Amino acid sequence: MSDAIKHECGIALVRLLKPLSYYQEKYGTALYGINKLYLLMEKQHNRGQDGAGIATIKFDVKPGNRYISRYRSMAPNAVADIFEYVQKKFATVQRAYPDRFADSQWLKDNVSFTGEVLMGHLRYGTHGKNSIESCHPFLRQNNWMTRNLVLAGNFNMTNVDELLEQLYELGQHPKEKADTVTVLEKIGHFLDAENQEQFDKFKQQGHSNVEISGLIAEHLDIARILRKSAKTWDGGYTIAGIVGHGDAFVMRDPAGIRPAYYYVNDEVLVVASERPAIQTAFNVKIGEISEVKPGYALIVKKDGSITEEMFRDPVEKKSCSFERIYFSRGSDAAIYQERKHLGRLLCPQILNAIDSDIKNTVFSYIPNTAEVAFYGIEEGINEYVRKLQKDTLLNRVDKISDEELNEMLSISPRFEKLNIKDAKLRTFITQDADRQDMVQHVYDTTYGIVKDHEDTVVAVDDSIVRGTTLKQSILTILDRLNPKKIIIVSSAPQIRYPDCYGIDMSRLGEFIAFEAAVSLLYKSGLGHVVEEVYRQCLKSLELPKDQVENYVKAIYAPFTDEEISTEIAAIIRGTRINAEVEVIYQRLENLHIACPDHKGDWYFSGDYPTPGGNRVVNRAYMNWVEGKNVRAYFSA
Repeated sequence: MSDAIKHECGIALVRLLKPLSYYQEKYGTALYGINKLYLLMEKQHNRGQDGAGIATIKFDVKPGNRYISRYRSMAPNAVADIFEYVQKKFATVQRAYPDRFADSQWLKDNVSFTGEVLMGHLRYGTHGKNSIESCHPFLRQNNWMTRNLVLAGNFNMTNVDELLEQLYELGQHPKEKADTVTVLEKIGHFLDAENQEQFDKFKQQGHSNVEISGLIAEHLDIARILRKSAKTWDGGYTIAGIVGHGDAFVMRDPAGIRPAYYYVNDEVLVVASERPAIQTAFNVKIGEISEVKPGYALIVKKDGSITEEMFRDPVEKKSCSFERIYFSRGSDAAIYQERKHLGRLLCPQILNAIDSDIKNTVFSYIPNTAEVAFYGIEEGINEYVRKLQKDTLLNRVDKISDEELNEMLSISPRFEKLNIKDAKLRTFITQDADRQDMVQHVYDTTYGIVKDHEDTVVAVDDSIVRGTTLKQSILTILDRLNPKKIIIVSSAPQIRYPDCYGIDMSRLGEFIAFEAAVSLLYKSGLGHVVEEVYRQCLKSLELPKDQVENYVKAIYAPFTDEEISTEIAAIIRGTRINAEVEVIYQRLENLHIACPDHKGDWYFSGDYPTPGGNRVVNRAYMNWVEGKNVRAYFSA
């Protein structure tokens, strides 16, 4: 993606189903769990570079001994930093007690991070605030083991104000306005309530307090706690949690917006945000991995029993399509094919834009995430050429000349790597003008391939959010090659609306498609629509949330996709580019053809899967009109 954006976090959960001694005997190490957690996190490092954290819980620890371990980091390579910290602990023990290092029980009794339940989190901060306190996992601590809660998630809630008000009504006083706080405290409240209910029941039966602690751990109803906690949540979420005594869960929102996959055998239960991470870490086939169902929680009790229980009624599945286009790693078998399909589906539009002039066209891509879609375009263009050659040679009535034959057979599309991303280039110059000049050089190009003023350059990007890098860097560099025309192709449709479920795309005025639509409104004498939409958004503040509509759709309604694309091309071309510039976007219907099981498209269509989404888009529009450069919802 040329315009980098922050997005979904990543989770990993490992629940060992055997005693540590089993892994020591079979795999030669009692550190099997922590090693697997490291692999799961490293294979998902794309999901968070603002920070990371891990937590572990040990079973059946004697009172007075620590059983929860946690470490978080904001280092540039946070995952590596965390596991270097953990490794040093084990290395110190190994040097001091070499004869004890193979004793799994001794390690559990004396060394942290040797628990049976292990959790990891990779963080992308969407709030703009970055501190170690914002890094997951979060702890809610208590002297009662079954009241301790460890929580980490990939989520954003759209109704934080409402959730905070509910906490106030419960008598709580949250320390900050963030969805992480509300989620932790909401689950924590009902965990406390469940504990108290169980305590009262067993106390009436005549059990001692010591006996009751064990009975609560055995009978704690995790599904009931989650049903009560999530009753009013509005957002996209995958949340993992561990209760102090060892019960663990992973819950997924009713629309399946955020991803969650799991694998279980007789040794381990593992959950991750991405399927290939599990495949690689545990060497398992794709068919052995399942999705956590929307509206369900995968629950593993301390005794090892595993269930999947509904906590909210599922709604129409709207899994995030951006996971398929860009966010998830392309090593997933299905995602790889979907990205190639997105490229192939663009070929008719591309061929139309170049007037089928393959001979004078160079096809390329904008590194690095558009590469797979580029392969799809390559397949589609080659298929077109083969069909053209076949139809021409087989259907000619008259005899074809040698010259014509040679010309037809010589058609060979040119697929080249024109754009090179210098990822390590730092724009350290402080003056704005100099910094902008430096930004232009984040990308470089390959010289000597494009024919001066004859060739058209087609460059595919996976998506275009703001168009800033295209305008300031990529187009400038491509224009130095002196092409006749530059066509920028997006494998995603036009991004028109903010996300509120985990992607850092919240400020409406930053979207190049929105800028283009507003420009067209004023050019067409329809500037009054801007004020009318603002008034509708204001009125909607008084409506119940389930009656609120997305009024921002009216900004785009007067224009076709092609008209907006043409205006976008004019904006990013500016006055400094000599070549003609055209922008082609993926059609929304083609997105659904390529990604049929991931129909979450609200950033393209404006059709939000939860009522809170409509409130957020309207608030984002009001912020733009009022000149407020803030997000339209709270998160952390």
